[in-house]
Amino acid sequence: MGVAAQVDDEQVKLWNGAAGRAWVETREVLEGMFRPLEELLLQAVSDAAASRVLDIGCGTGATTFAVARVLGRQGHCTGIDISEPMIAAARARAEREGRPVSFICADAQTYPFAPASFDMIISRLGVMFFADPVQAFANLRRAARPDAAIRFIAWRGAAENPFMTTAEQAAKPLLPDLPPRRPDAPGQFGFADRKRVETILEDSGWDAIAIEPVDVALGFPASQLACYVSWLGPVGTMLQAMEEPRRTRVIETVRGAFDRYIHGTEIRFTAACWMVAARAPAEAAHG
Repeated sequence: MGVAAQVDDEQVKLWNGAAGRAWVETREVLEGMFRPLEELLLQAVSDAAASRVLDIGCGTGATTFAVARVLGRQGHCTGIDISEPMIAAARARAEREGRPVSFICADAQTYPFAPASFDMIISRLGVMFFADPVQAFANLRRAARPDAAIRFIAWRGAAENPFMTTAEQAAKPLLPDLPPRRPDAPGQFGFADRKRVETILEDSGWDAIAIEPVDVALGFPASQLACYVSWLGPVGTMLQAMEEPRRTRVIETVRGAFDRYIHGTEIRFTAACWMVAARAPAEAAHG
C-alpha cells in the first residue's frame, strides 16, 4: 500500500469510527461553536449569487443546510463527507426538514462528480484531511464550472490556536501514548502553512488564489465543556475506549485546564484561520 493510500485508509477508519461518532454526539455543541465561521461562508455564497453549491467535508450538514436556506428553492446544495455516521445524521435531518439538499458519502478526492456541475465550492474546516490534496483539489476543479469560485476556511497553526491543543497538553502526563501532531500531515492543522496551501491550489489548476488570515471569536456554553472534552480531539478519541476510573480522572484534569477560557457561563476563544479563495479557470479543461 502506498503512503497516500495508507493515509487515506487511516482517515476513512477515523471518521467512520471514533471521530465520526464524536461529531454526531456533539453536533449541537459544534454547530453553535462554529456558526461564526459558517456565516463567513454564507456571505461568500450570497455575494457570488451561486445556485449549485458543493460543501466539502460537510459532516452532519450544518453548513449545507445553512447554504440551502440562502439559496432558496431555486438552488441546491450538495454535501460530501467520508463519514457514514455523519452523513446518516445529515440525511435524517434532510428528511425532517425537506430542504433542497443532498448528501454523498464518499471521498471528495476521488469521487466522480459530474464535470462542471457546481458554480461554487465551499468548506468549513473540511479540506485539511486529504491524503493527496493536489489530486483532491484537481478533482474539485473538474467538478466546478468555468469561472466558479471556491471558498474555504482552514485552521492556521497550533501555536496560534492554543484552545485547540489545551486538552492534549493537560492530558500528556496521564496519556503518554497520545499521538503527536504531524506537521503537514492530514489533520486539523494540515493547512497551517500558507505557502503550502497556495502551492496545492496552483498545482491543482486553480486561479486567482487569495489567502487571508481571519481571527474569529468562537464560544459555547460552559455547561457543555465536559461533553466537548469527553468526545473531541485526540484526547476525546482515547477517552471513548477508556475504562473507569481512569476516564473520569483524565476528564477532571483536562477540564481544569480550560478555566482561563471560562467567562461567566460561556467558553470563549479565538479561532485563527485562513480564509481561502480561488477560481476555476474561465476556460477550464474538465477532462
